[in-house]
Amino acid sequence: MSDQPAYERPVYVRDDIETVTVRRAPKYGVFLAAGAFLGILVALILTVAIDGSDVSPYTQVVYSQMQVFGFTALICVVAGVAVAAIVALVFERVLGRRTRQVTVDHEQFEV
Repeated sequence: MSDQPAYERPVYVRDDIETVTVRRAPKYGVFLAAGAFLGILVALILTVAIDGSDVSPYTQVVYSQMQVFGFTALICVVAGVAVAAIVALVFERVLGRRTRQVTVDHEQFEV
């Protein structure tokens, strides 16, 4: 006799034919991450375009390039995420209309 465990074959329990609704929806996390990335990219471009070596007329303080990037990124990331969320909602509304019914075969087995 062998000491190996005997593996049982799965036992067929039931088979159902069901109709399900398939709906496509955007992945919001991907849209929000892309919006944040684009916001950082725009902040970087604006930082290079804005000369941060001048004295601020309001506070009489000189801001470094990193400070200008940080302030600009705060605004641009929030704006980018907001725009991306709106785009994802619009995509969901447009794609949400295209639902379809599909017939699936649901099989259940037990070991």
